[in-house]
Amino acid sequence: MGVVRGSEVLIDPGRGRSATARIRGYESSTPHLGCFWGYTRNSIDLRSQQFMRLQRKCASPSHKALKESELPEFLEKLDAYDGNKLTQLAMRFLMLTFVRTGEMRGATWNEFDIEKAEWRIPAERMKMGAEHIVPLSRQDLDVIDELRPLSGKREHLFPNEHDPKKFMSENTVLFALYRMGYRGRATGHGFRATASTILNEHGFRPDVIERQLAHAERNKIRAAYHRSEYLPDRRKMMQHWADFLDGLGEGRGVVPFRRAG
Repeated sequence: MGVVRGSEVLIDPGRGRSATARIRGYESSTPHLGCFWGYTRNSIDLRSQQFMRLQRKCASPSHKALKESELPEFLEKLDAYDGNKLTQLAMRFLMLTFVRTGEMRGATWNEFDIEKAEWRIPAERMKMGAEHIVPLSRQDLDVIDELRPLSGKREHLFPNEHDPKKFMSENTVLFALYRMGYRGRATGHGFRATASTILNEHGFRPDVIERQLAHAERNKIRAAYHRSEYLPDRRKMMQHWADFLDGLGEGRGVVPFRRAG
């Protein structure tokens, strides 16, 4: 009977060939496996109802992601976005940091250390229940500078349009993507899969990518230790990612994130 153990995930349970594969590296190129890994680290029977439910959940349209070939056009449309400026900046920031949408929406100004170029998301706001460090690229800092006159006097970087005391609603980014013509093609969460796939292809170590994605460490003691694991490599990777996106945009005449206005 097929069973996923430890750091293994299903590849193809219905066929005689390899039923499992090491998670590292593979989930980066298969987004819904990254989702699956986020739900369980226990051994699981590949024929069980639990596994089938996870497959359906993780293969759902909610995790639609853009391919690298689609990014230049997307960046062009994002640059030309004529909706709410905060929404446009939220999408830029989400692309640059590839955090979960809820982590981005709930971001507060006191979580940011501009001098250290770090964003520390507290444990209570993280899916895995442990503080997470997001190294900020130069492009991130420029987006933050653009946000200051818009929300700098509020608690949240991305306040709710209708009730500024609250943060941005969960559907704001999704509806903006619809408006840009990406209904059924992209989601805010999908930026994580896009970044993961491309950074893996660019030669960054899977461990570094996974740590930045904050995919998993359910043991709280280990999680507290791992929050700063690979941090120098993660800083380099996040700057590389931001520069890469700028490069794609410049090829289409898009104003780079660092100079967007």
